[in-house]
Amino acid sequence: MNARQTRMQNPGWLATIAVAVLVAGLVAGSDGARAAEAKPGEGHYSWVDRNGERHYGDSVPPEYSQAEQRVLNDRGVEINRVGAGKNAEQLAEQRRKEQELAQRQQHDHFLLTTYTSTKDIERLRDERVDQISGQIKATNAYLETLDGRLKSLQSRAMNFKPYNTRPDARRMPDDLAEELVRTSNEVRSQRHALEDRTREQEVVRGQFQADVARFRELTSHQPD
Repeated sequence: MNARQTRMQNPGWLATIAVAVLVAGLVAGSDGARAAEAKPGEGHYSWVDRNGERHYGDSVPPEYSQAEQRVLNDRGVEINRVGAGKNAEQLAEQRRKEQELAQRQQHDHFLLTTYTSTKDIERLRDERVDQISGQIKATNAYLETLDGRLKSLQSRAMNFKPYNTRPDARRMPDDLAEELVRTSNEVRSQRHALEDRTREQEVVRGQFQADVARFRELTSHQPD
């Protein structure tokens, strides 16, 4: 009887094989667990150079320290991966988002500690809008006065050169010319100020409207 026949007739042989397979599986699983638990920095490293070729070693060259790196154990199994460092643009974008988040959180804190209800926000909004409306009204009144003065100066200027083309027309007096220029500049300045106040009023309305909506989100679990 050969060895193969002997093993086939021995029922204990199958049990022995099954135990051996089970033990091998447990050992492999234990090795995998140890690899998964290994800490970054243990074992070897793998990295790709600027030509796209992968290299292996006990340390990463300084020129590739910001590139993606793979940490390997003694068996060459990857146990960790270190992401590539961010470039200047990515870092700037990250800082911008962090600043926006910090400002949002700070404003949320301001809303919750300053107002007790949306009515408080709306009341302050109306006060600010009315204040700007008063400034707009005052600017319009001032502009009417300036327009009247400018028309009067322009009417006087028509008696002098270069507006008057008569041969015997006199040169415009210096004080009239200076007053005409000064008034024209003031009219232009006030019109720009009026445009600024009008835009400011719209911005204030929008900001307070956003605050009302955000306050409702933050206090949605509370009665308004």
